[in-house]
Amino acid sequence: MKDPKKNEELEQVVKSVAQAEQILEQEEALKNASSEDILPVAEAALPASQQPTGKGRRRGGDRERKGPPKKSSLTDSGMIEKVVSINRVSKTTKGGTRLAFSALVVVGDAKGKVGYGLGKAGEVATAIKKGLNAARKNMIFVARRGTTITHEILGECGSASVLLKPASEGTGVIASGAVRAVCDGAGITNILTKCHRSNNPINVVKATFDGLSRLKAVKVISAN
Repeated sequence: MKDPKKNEELEQVVKSVAQAEQILEQEEALKNASSEDILPVAEAALPASQQPTGKGRRRGGDRERKGPPKKSSLTDSGMIEKVVSINRVSKTTKGGTRLAFSALVVVGDAKGKVGYGLGKAGEVATAIKKGLNAARKNMIFVARRGTTITHEILGECGSASVLLKPASEGTGVIASGAVRAVCDGAGITNILTKCHRSNNPINVVKATFDGLSRLKAVKVISAN
């Protein structure tokens, strides 16, 4: 006779895998999208207990509050938020396989300040929000000269290395998706880059930040 407990565990695993496959179909749409496009989809993926309610309605009105509160969204102040990658991770336990998601997010003000964060959670929405909060807390200032960087530099992290070279006006951002997200967040619109050895998005982003954080600012010496 078949064990009913094993059948229930098998059914739960099948349901979780089916749900994960549906979420992964939305990954391509989530990549290179702003938080205004991501967060409504992310809220829809939240459990029923965490769904926003209509308690925030104004008196005498029927409109419900849509999207996250103003405090958690910095897009109104000109911040750029991009999801670089979303990965599905799993952990094998005695009760079965537990699925989770990790989201790599880049946040910047396009004026020299940029940060990245890695959020991990059982839901895509929660992972993205954790990544956004971590990115806002770990922002650095990038030394620029106009619309490009001040000098050539090589950033490294693990087996990944990223070469960053200044470019003239009109060149554009010659970079991969992960490096481009960091450059857009920092406000760099003209730059030449090349990724060597590893193409892991996490290591590439860390290597890019390593190079940008070590840039030296240009000092202007007055004639007097």
